[in-house]
Amino acid sequence: MRMPAQSLRFRIIMAVAIGLLTTLPAVSARQEASKDKNSAANHNEAAKNSSSEQSDGEKKFKQNCSRCHEAPEGFTPSISGTVLRHMRVRASLSKQDEQDILRFLNPR
Repeated sequence: MRMPAQSLRFRIIMAVAIGLLTTLPAVSARQEASKDKNSAANHNEAAKNSSSEQSDGEKKFKQNCSRCHEAPEGFTPSISGTVLRHMRVRASLSKQDEQDILRFLNPR
């Protein structure tokens, strides 16, 4: 049995529309992630420009952490401490490295 041309056209249009609607959330999420990365990069650049000399914690963060992570923003000292203790074990950091990086992540 042949399908009328209008019905076939309608089904094609609906399939394309559904395909587009299902990809919109992923595109939107990628755009938000890109905005967040740009915001974090701008914040990190401003921090670098404000002090010409890097702190020990910043150097250690770049040496040990920045291979996989960007410097987080907005974490409380207790959350940063918990994450850092966990990563200290995984990255084989010394207690002094942990303290320096924690001071870099949570300046007073």
